[in-house]
Amino acid sequence: MATALSLTSLTACGGSSGSGDSKSLEMWTFKQSHVSALRAAAEEFEKETGISVGIEAYTPDDAYTTKVQSAAKTGDLPDVLEVHSDGEDRVLGAAGILSDLGGDYNSDWSGRIQQAVQESGLVTDQRYENSLNAEAKDHGVEKGARYSVPLTVGTFGIVYANKQMLADVGITEAPANWEEFLAALKATKAKDAKNGGLSLGLKVQATGLTWVLQPLAFAQLGQQDYEKLWGKDESADFGSANGNKVLSLYDELTPYWMPGSQSLTIDQADQAFAQGKSAFAVGGTFTLAFLKQNGMNPDDVLAFGLPAPADGAVPDRGLGPLALTGLGVTSTSEQPDNARKWMEFLSQQDVATRFAKNSLDLPATELGADSAKVLGPTLSSMVDSFEGTPETTYDPSRGDEFRPIGYEQDDAGAILADLTPLKQTSVEETAQKLRSLNQSYWKAAGQ
Repeated sequence: MATALSLTSLTACGGSSGSGDSKSLEMWTFKQSHVSALRAAAEEFEKETGISVGIEAYTPDDAYTTKVQSAAKTGDLPDVLEVHSDGEDRVLGAAGILSDLGGDYNSDWSGRIQQAVQESGLVTDQRYENSLNAEAKDHGVEKGARYSVPLTVGTFGIVYANKQMLADVGITEAPANWEEFLAALKATKAKDAKNGGLSLGLKVQATGLTWVLQPLAFAQLGQQDYEKLWGKDESADFGSANGNKVLSLYDELTPYWMPGSQSLTIDQADQAFAQGKSAFAVGGTFTLAFLKQNGMNPDDVLAFGLPAPADGAVPDRGLGPLALTGLGVTSTSEQPDNARKWMEFLSQQDVATRFAKNSLDLPATELGADSAKVLGPTLSSMVDSFEGTPETTYDPSRGDEFRPIGYEQDDAGAILADLTPLKQTSVEETAQKLRSLNQSYWKAAGQ
């Protein structure tokens, strides 16, 4: 992504909220890939309601944060903000920048949203308890308040493959399991030793852990034994036979990493894939839009959830969706009712479907059984990765329930990087280091 501030002002019609025009709203987003989709929706909204919406995008994220903070000080906030879900929304709510949507998020509206993310944006009892720490970034939120409603959802552990590179080695379908995935990697690497590997932004230390090892371990062990990897019982933690098993599976990727993966950011790894410098990339559902921005035709991509081991406890593991971005109404908006109308309009199934096709992002709205027909094969394959029962679905939002207080995933990610791709430690050494790390957290927490 660009490293400097960029601004795209796309006004469907009319002025901003600051113009005093009661039929004009202003909205800001940090997602450049959402702008055209929001603009198209705004045109529909104006035809239906007579209310226009101006869309402005500020990128990258830190520039957006600075813009919002500055506007809050000068009183120049828009009516609606797109925010990172379950974090930034509460921070802005605690700061008085976003208002409490409260009862406006009625059953008709919330009922359109996928069940897994319906509580996104809500200050639950647990989130409120966590906010009471004076050092918490969302210190000051109100229990039961809702500072955003979900707009987009997604998950990590989505594998992208270059269809042409696969075709060159006789592969036309997504691998059915981990073993077939490794075989495909072996084939593309043999065909093109330089560009046939796997890219992932391992400079961000937690990506290998959270995007690959964790969903892989869940599939191999099942939920209970997966969670025990972070526990105090040495017969079941990372130093155990189970821990060594999943680390050995992860280590099987070592021959196939794109050269220099350990020094690539997430964007750089995705750009490398878009440029044909790797045959596979691991990312999230949100990666597809970025690939298109970098010149790759989505039709040239095969996307699928990280495959599970054929002999694992959960061979049909699903990847649980997370709320990624949400919408909030600013506390200074002079048109909060119209702002909420706009936000609710975006949740309508037909509107959300068109938003998905235009943005290449997955909406929080439940699209129904016919979604594959309207989304196309690449987007619908990512929706398919969500399929699973509560017992067979890896939920990336879980962790506080079984990890020690103070756990830092970057520390574990750094240990994993020494195993692969750096090849500085063995599986056994890595297992012991992860055991020691987790024990240090348990001890520090006094648990």
